[in-house]
Parts: sequence; structure tokens; C-alpha cells
Amino acid sequence: MIKSKRDLKRYIEADFNAQAMTHPWLARFTYGENWRMFNYMKTLRKLEYYLNTRATVWGNIMYGYYNFLHRKNSLKYNITIAPNVVGPGLKLVHAGFRRFGAPGMKIGSNCTVLPMVLLGKKRPDSNLSDFEIGDNCYFGAGAIVMGPIKIGNNVTIGAGAVVTKDIPDNSVVVGNPARVISHNPIIQS
Repeated sequence: MIKSKRDLKRYIEADFNAQAMTHPWLARFTYGENWRMFNYMKTLRKLEYYLNTRATVWGNIMYGYYNFLHRKNSLKYNITIAPNVVGPGLKLVHAGFRRFGAPGMKIGSNCTVLPMVLLGKKRPDSNLSDFEIGDNCYFGAGAIVMGPIKIGNNVTIGAGAVVTKDIPDNSVVVGNPARVISHNPIIQS
């Protein structure tokens, strides 16, 4: 959770590094796809900072400003990520539908999420505070994860997988319904 300027800087640096832009200034100037995804995350991180620290009038004004920008970017890129849900270093590969539920979910650091990924509830009355995803996870295009659920560290979820049960660390999961096909970690580059 971002509670200080130091935390904000650390999260933004991790998100920037996750996008792995070869020429960041050129990407910014040409409004490249990696830059747009980083810009979305930067706005989200500033929203999280002002949400968590808005004790002054200026903090409330900045919270309102970044909340507006986040909502605008969510509609523009068709990505909905609730504040204070995702750890540092999230890599969004392309613009396109992604929905990361609501506050209470916990998604670890250095995760990669492709388009058409839905992280949500099995039932309308489900509690998302029991929805936990570990560090270094990879979500293929079209993956659906329904919680409450616990997914370990270093998990790869294949494209189109529908995950409704807990997944242990270092697993590769595919299919509908999802099944574990490997317990070996896959090194992501």
C-alpha cells in the first residue's frame, strides 16, 4: 500500500521497469502502447497515494483530480483496476478489457496480465477479502479467475483458463475448468 512519497516513487519505478520500454522517450513522444499502459498505472498509483494520505484540503483536491483521470483512463483503455489492489511492477501488455474486481483483493508484485482477463466473484455474495494472488504470476489472454481463491507465487495461467480453485506455488494451469499441468516454475523474460 502506498503511504508515502517514497512508496509512490518505488511503485512507479517498478511499473515503469515492468513495461521494459527500449526507448522510453520515443515511446512517450509517439504515444506507444507500452507508454500508454505505464501512464495508466502511473495515474492509478497517484490515485492510491492521495486516497491513502488525503488529510488536507489539497490532498482531497488531488484525490478528486486523480480519481477523475483514473476513471477517464479506465473508459479509454477498457481497463478497470481498483485502487490498493495490485502490488508494484504490474505489466499490462496491451490495452483491452481487464477487470480486477474490487477493493479487498490482493494481487502480488511483478505480475503480467494480457487482455480479456477477468478477476471476479464466483457468486454475488462472495467476499473478495479472501482473493489473493501471489508474486510473479502470468495471466494469459482471456483467463478468468473467480474468487474467493488463493493463487501462489510464480503461477502461469494459460489463455482461456477458467480458475475456480486454489493453485499452489510454481504451477502452470490451463483449460476450462482449469487443471494444473506442471509444478515447475516457468522463467518469464
